Amino acid sequence: MQYAPTTRPKADNYRAARRITTLIMEYVSNILFWISNGLLVPVIVGLLYFFIRSILMLGGFFNQYLRRTKQAGQLKKQLDTWDGARLDALLPTIEASAERDFTEAVRRIAATPDSTHVDRILAEYEVRADADLSRCRMLTKFGPILGLMGTLIPMGPALAGLATGDVASMAYNMQIAFATTVVGLFAGAVGYVILQARQRWFVADLASLEFIAGMTAQVSPTNDPQP
Repeated sequence: MQYAPTTRPKADNYRAARRITTLIMEYVSNILFWISNGLLVPVIVGLLYFFIRSILMLGGFFNQYLRRTKQAGQLKKQLDTWDGARLDALLPTIEASAERDFTEAVRRIAATPDSTHVDRILAEYEVRADADLSRCRMLTKFGPILGLMGTLIPMGPALAGLATGDVASMAYNMQIAFATTVVGLFAGAVGYVILQARQRWFVADLASLEFIAGMTAQVSPTNDPQP
């Protein structure tokens, strides 16, 4: 009988603390729920943007692939038999098979005998190529990320519809979840394929530029011995 007065206030304090904690968690959960639902529209807009961009990049990549496939063998044969002189004779083949940045770098190398300037030209070409590859990397990363966000956000309303017996709402939200997943994975897959191919092209083009720069430096008049 002596412990009853002290035990009851402790139990009341415990229940009050649990009630306050529950109210705080409900408030925080509602805030997070509102934020996630508010992000659904921006996520869908971003997915549509990346989907359209992946289609455009895929068309440009296909044209680039056909052009390089037709002319790459001819350029390789000319480089194998080239003695370093008459760089202008290679320019028509380079312009037909290579990209504008590569052709511009070759022209600058032909007009610049100094090795320091040549190193700068090669470094600038690497920077431009990396900037071009960054677009593919962004598509590869952000496509699946937005697809996952578009999958998880509608799952909350879908589960709420399932709990209340609203099958139509649940089906609608699940449809959004699956559609965003497919679009995000498609954009990421397109970006990954293009990234892998363009990385190989970049390495091959850089090797060709270094070869052209080395051969041009060997036949440059500045390398001739002084009398």
